[in-house]
Amino acid sequence: MNEKEFDYKGSALNGFLMFFLVMAMYAGSVWTLIKGISAFDNGLPASLWFVASSLLFIMAVTASCGFSMLEPNEAKVMTFFGKYVGTFRKNGFYWINPFMSAKNVSLRARNLNAEPIKVNDKSGNPIMIGLVLVWRLRDTYKAIFDIDTAVSSTEQATGSAAARMNKFEKFVAVQSDSALREVAGMYAYDGDDDNEVTLRDGSDEINQKLKAKLNERLAMAGMEAVEARINYLAYAPEIAAVMLRRQQAAAIIAAREKIVEGAVSMVKMALDKLEEGQVVQLSEEKKASMVGNLLVVLCGDEPAQPVVNSGGN
Repeated sequence: MNEKEFDYKGSALNGFLMFFLVMAMYAGSVWTLIKGISAFDNGLPASLWFVASSLLFIMAVTASCGFSMLEPNEAKVMTFFGKYVGTFRKNGFYWINPFMSAKNVSLRARNLNAEPIKVNDKSGNPIMIGLVLVWRLRDTYKAIFDIDTAVSSTEQATGSAAARMNKFEKFVAVQSDSALREVAGMYAYDGDDDNEVTLRDGSDEINQKLKAKLNERLAMAGMEAVEARINYLAYAPEIAAVMLRRQQAAAIIAAREKIVEGAVSMVKMALDKLEEGQVVQLSEEKKASMVGNLLVVLCGDEPAQPVVNSGGN
């Protein structure tokens, strides 16, 4: 745990017990008010009754502001007149000093599905790349006090905790954009070297690098990246057609290499079988002609058209 963050050690009373006590204060305020009115009507001194009623009512209203309820994976960052006094994490219904100021935060994991952005890879090619990120708050002190999370009056009306988490999400979105650009610039989209890590086939290493870069940037705000991975990768539209033709050409060349390799193996096997079985004796010239014909048949795109010698002139 960070040295600036610590658990709240102040009093936290059972909320249900305090609820009945506050209700008793309200009832006592009403009872003393009635007694004061009765004394005033009978011509008796009533000032003390009215003062007691007012004090009980003020105490009840003030105490009513101290109730707090926390669900699992939620926390309250407590301050006392501007001084940080700890982070309250106990789940349930409690009563805390109403003069404490509490800022609610969620410790639950959250998703960020970033829209694809255009960046240049290591080779300078423009590409479109996007990521999905799972993040959460780790250090509530940094999250609240080290970055700007102030909420407006309009946002407070809709729930200050939700508005504050929205500000955290915007911070994470900006930092994830920056980290994604940095990591994408370290690798090429694709490469000819099988040992080279590329964006297209080096997902595990790149995802780990992306997560590490994100944690470096999010640490200042008390956040951590639980998981980060690239979920979209493509060439930018202006070069997509050209790079597609390049990939198709590379695929055709690779396929041709396999075809030629297989054809040569089959021709060699055919010649060896003919010699072993002494089916026919071929001169070197005939062998060369046969090899040429077999290679044409095996490597051609179209089916071979046999020529049948009928013995005519």
